[in-house]
Amino acid sequence: MRLLIALCLLPAIAAGAQAAEVKGTSRIDAVTVYPSGAEVVRIGKVRIEGGEHTLLFADLPANAIASSVRVEGKASGRLEIGSVDTRSVSVPRADDAVAASERRRVEDAIEKLKDDRSVLQASVVAAEAQKRLIDNLTQLPTRPAPAHEAASAQPDWGQLFGLIGERAAQAQKAILDAQIRIRDVERQIKDLEGKLASLAPTQQARIEVKVFVHAGSPLEADIVIRYQVRSASWTPFYDARLTTGTKAQAPKLKLVRRASIQQRTGEVWDNVALALSTARPAAGTASPVLSPVVVDYEPDTPPPPSPRPAPQATPRGHVGSGRLDAERAERTTAADGLVAEEQRARVEVQAFQAIYAIAGRVTVPDTGEIKRVQIDDVELDPALGARTVPKREEKAYLYARMTVARGTPLLPGQVSLFRDTTFVGNGRLPLLAPGEEHELGFGVDDAIRVRYAVAEEKRGETGLITTSKTDARSYRITVKNLHERAMPLVVQDQIPVSQNADIKVELTGRSAPTKRDVDDKRGILAWEATLAPDEERVIEFGYRATWPAAKKVTYGQGS
Repeated sequence: MRLLIALCLLPAIAAGAQAAEVKGTSRIDAVTVYPSGAEVVRIGKVRIEGGEHTLLFADLPANAIASSVRVEGKASGRLEIGSVDTRSVSVPRADDAVAASERRRVEDAIEKLKDDRSVLQASVVAAEAQKRLIDNLTQLPTRPAPAHEAASAQPDWGQLFGLIGERAAQAQKAILDAQIRIRDVERQIKDLEGKLASLAPTQQARIEVKVFVHAGSPLEADIVIRYQVRSASWTPFYDARLTTGTKAQAPKLKLVRRASIQQRTGEVWDNVALALSTARPAAGTASPVLSPVVVDYEPDTPPPPSPRPAPQATPRGHVGSGRLDAERAERTTAADGLVAEEQRARVEVQAFQAIYAIAGRVTVPDTGEIKRVQIDDVELDPALGARTVPKREEKAYLYARMTVARGTPLLPGQVSLFRDTTFVGNGRLPLLAPGEEHELGFGVDDAIRVRYAVAEEKRGETGLITTSKTDARSYRITVKNLHERAMPLVVQDQIPVSQNADIKVELTGRSAPTKRDVDDKRGILAWEATLAPDEERVIEFGYRATWPAAKKVTYGQGS
């Protein structure tokens, strides 16, 4: 009977032995950084027997988003990935191996110092014994000679006392020197014991990933763990290098796209394949919802405030096994090293995001220190032009209009501006979609001469029965192109805008503007023209403002 029970228990014992926990370690292989947050890819190698197993990885940082953890596999045999669980654990710091060797060195140093102290203490004991013996010798002259001994010659007591004093002084000095050295050794031991206490093993919070797998046979597998972290970001910045060209050579604009990356995720991205994505996974998933707004009479007594609903707890630290079980077919790896899921390209342009793979491998520390990398550069054919606001400055500024290349957008960021290899200042690029146009300013254009003058100012009253006050002003703007080629030019100015129906403002002058209310700003005027080499243009315009004589008006900045 006992033999039968034992035989029945053997399969259960064997199955229990197969369903063992296998601890694995992983390393960061690739990181995709978003404008806010990042996705980290870890790879760990495991060797398991056939059957059910639980793989444990405690490498993930404490701030990893548990719900973002995904596991894939690539194995030498058939491997099925079941559910995936996560939990917070405390593990020894990753640098404990280094600390352990340092602790051993400190312990050896303390042990040697304690041996030195024992030797010194023994020398103190020996010197004190020698001193006692010498003290006993000083008593010899006072002791009577034994009765049974014959009279003998007396020693030279002066010489003997000199020798005793010399040896006593040497013994006392040896004691003092040894005590001083003992104090110094004890001080060193105390310092090293304090250092040893600081090197005690420490714990750090981590996320442990528990992967339930089934292996069809003994195999080796590469387990890929993907997860997202929040404490990381990248910001684009640019170099815009303009070559203005000549009369026979067209201008060129080289736009160099760069990125600054920083992270405080609790883990160093050491020698990783780095990619930058324009996607924003942390920016929300749906647009806000508007609630109806009503207007009604104010009640006589205000209603009591509505109680706030209690916040609902958010589940943390677990990835539901049911959902991952449903994806088992996608996470099943066949024999001959077939990958469980489709591999993504290193550089990918999609309808809703662009991914830039940085050349080579990169190291980004977790201290928040900025890491700068270059993404790409593109040659553009800009259209040059000049713009002037002579009311503010009698200067023209050179502008280059560019069209964003098809394929990827330009994210907002600072741009360093170079004109013919000379740095002229900084600007800023807004968010620009592929195919969109944008102008960049490249500083003062000294080859455009600008003059501004007030031609006339008149104030007075009109009317016989109902009088009105008037304010009429006229301006003259002179521009000249000193370039060797034709140059498009935009001149901007303004006239006052009435804020009252009784105040009338009329545009006057011989030079009608080509645009009014530029950029939807009331009263802003623009004259556009292309000036030939050495061509000069004169713009004459003004305004007349009238209002009731009984009123006073003021001029000020509008909103």
